[in-house]
Amino acid sequence: MIVMKFGGTSLESSDAITRVTAIVKRHKGRRPIVVVSAMGKTTNALLALAAEASAGRREQALATLDELRTKHLDHALPVAGAAAADLDRYIRAHFDWLEDLVRGLAVVGELSGRSMDAVASVGERLSSLIVTYALSAAGVRAQHADARRLIVTDAQFTRAQPMLDATYGRLREAVKPQAETAVVVMGGFIGATQDGQTTTLGRGGSDYSASLVGAGVDADEIQIWTDVDGMLTADPRIVADARRVETISFAEAAEMAYFGAKVLHPATIAPAVEKNIPVVILNSRRPELSGTRITSESAECASSVKSIACKRGITILNIQSSRMLMAHGFMRRIFEIFDRYRTSVDMVSTSEVSVSLTIDNSEHLDEIRRELAQFSDVRVQDERAIVCLIGDNLHHTPGIAGRAFSVVRSNVQMISQGASLLNLGFVVAESDLNGAVERLHQEFFAG
Repeated sequence: MIVMKFGGTSLESSDAITRVTAIVKRHKGRRPIVVVSAMGKTTNALLALAAEASAGRREQALATLDELRTKHLDHALPVAGAAAADLDRYIRAHFDWLEDLVRGLAVVGELSGRSMDAVASVGERLSSLIVTYALSAAGVRAQHADARRLIVTDAQFTRAQPMLDATYGRLREAVKPQAETAVVVMGGFIGATQDGQTTTLGRGGSDYSASLVGAGVDADEIQIWTDVDGMLTADPRIVADARRVETISFAEAAEMAYFGAKVLHPATIAPAVEKNIPVVILNSRRPELSGTRITSESAECASSVKSIACKRGITILNIQSSRMLMAHGFMRRIFEIFDRYRTSVDMVSTSEVSVSLTIDNSEHLDEIRRELAQFSDVRVQDERAIVCLIGDNLHHTPGIAGRAFSVVRSNVQMISQGASLLNLGFVVAESDLNGAVERLHQEFFAG
């Protein structure tokens, strides 16, 4: 049994949906469970129309809704075959319900997290129905499952956390038996509270759903189908000849994702890691490629560096205090401030009298800086970027840092090596990022 997750770009048109049905059909013998995102750019449009409606711009919201309805009908009905009329009714019913909700939001003039989730869920609810009909039209026995009856979450709307025991129990009891006789199709990203209120899992939610489903049914493999060939040795927007990484460990993949690789969000594969289920990143436009396989153990590689990750929009805070020397609780006091403002820290470097750290979210920077200034001097440097060399052989290979810094040819402002010894990270000016990554790629991957 496998889980196959398809992202929005894999479902953005009739042709794309037809490709997906062909891919699923080829894997039918492995008893696939299909998890889908909303059709390309649908979720952003849904959230935008909800914001328009709650701000009193009802006509603009309804215009966006009409565009979405037309888009779904145009791309869905050609793939539904003889059942197109039934699917047409389902799609129109969903948009009628959404239109009533939009009109209500325009009257109330307020957009709660609960309402946002109700609106945002429409994309996955529709795409999962469309794919179910498309599979049936292609001769595959398919069964639709409403994710809101399977993924049980808390009530943190827009960023709900799954209740694992309850979720795994429902998946095991409802989905696993169905998958023995039909391809089960369900939406990612969405769930519901125990009393049935619709929730969403936040950023990377569809991948997270796939990982939860895989863990819940004890899948042999979780496939993440997207629009790239797999995880790459560098950002292809910077390095045109970036190469596909064939095999990588969960730990290395998490480091890559955390430090800028967009293929996976760091938290999304946690259930797969806990159950030791391999995750494979594949390209729905080039299904013949083997993609990147993520496993518990790393494979041997000719290069000590598996990938060069990078992250823009970084701010450095240099926190200095002569009172820090031998002062108990200084670090705790610093990080309590970041915790209060829900601001994550990427990298940390310390000396006897100072702490340097980086953040990628400056929303509460003024408040954080003000509180830190009560007991220290704070200097802020913005428009910075993190560059990170990743590979589980780094700690076995002498001279990696020397090779890296000899080719960067930029002013390195902060250096940090993770406690796991899987990465060597440093900070440069954002304007120097592209050149630094290109030279590092040439150093470690040429030939």
